[in-house]
Amino acid sequence: MAVTDAAEGLRVPGRRGNGLSSATPKLLAVDLDGTLLDRHGRPHEADVRALRAAIAAGVRVSIITGRLYSGTRAIAQRVGVEGAVGCADGSHLVCAADHTTLLHLGLRGNDVRLLRNALAGAGVTAFVFADDAIGHDTEGAPFLGYVSTWSTDIRMQPNVFDHELWSSPAGITAAIAVGPRHRIADAVRALERDLAAAAFFVMFPVRRGSPDEVWATLVRAAGGTKGTAIEWIARREGVPMADTVCVGDWLNDLPMFEMAGRSFAMGQAPDELKAKATDVLDETGEEGGGVARAVAKAFGITSA
Repeated sequence: MAVTDAAEGLRVPGRRGNGLSSATPKLLAVDLDGTLLDRHGRPHEADVRALRAAIAAGVRVSIITGRLYSGTRAIAQRVGVEGAVGCADGSHLVCAADHTTLLHLGLRGNDVRLLRNALAGAGVTAFVFADDAIGHDTEGAPFLGYVSTWSTDIRMQPNVFDHELWSSPAGITAAIAVGPRHRIADAVRALERDLAAAAFFVMFPVRRGSPDEVWATLVRAAGGTKGTAIEWIARREGVPMADTVCVGDWLNDLPMFEMAGRSFAMGQAPDELKAKATDVLDETGEEGGGVARAVAKAFGITSA
């Protein structure tokens, strides 16, 4: 491992540069899928080495991802992260050292009933995320490839709307519904009517092209984003927001980019994310090396 005072990296007193001040601790938050991981869910070794080098140099390293913690834990351990990580797009914050929940924003009580009714009434295929697990039924089996990387705990029941996860005392972390566009639109209209104040939801295409076009909606409790996650973690670590850095590749990273002092967009990121980034990387999630490049540029830390 080599730690250098690169021109683009850590500032030293009395010197000008593009990096962060050296007088305070730093925080680096990285996304997983499409950033640290390839499309098969495998971490890029050069990026893992770079994150370990950053930790050894005193940088606080965190992961902020759309995955549940069970789908994040092994990567956090491989990198050596021991502080807080943000899962489910900031809805669940967990201490990686002892796996305890630090913050959980979940839907509960009547909001869960309204959510379940909205999805069941629209006739969509649903997945429920709770207790760090994913619940589904036989209709959801063909779509498991889209969600199975988010958690290692997958539970099937004959009818997802009767799944025990809906009754989790900790609340519902999220739900996903997939189906034809008109049915997803029906579900979203019901959510807009009944849960506009309590939940965040978004509609997006999963597979385009007639006759097998598939759309989806993701629903979770309002108030949590990757932006609130990096802010919460920075406060816990005693790091000013100006001394935070993040790396990501997708639109759910936008709130994190808007909060961080410096942000790196992966090469394959959409233009909307690149427009918010302070830096745009050439490297993509498939070839890897983007996180290592960000570590070198932001902190002046390189690893062999």
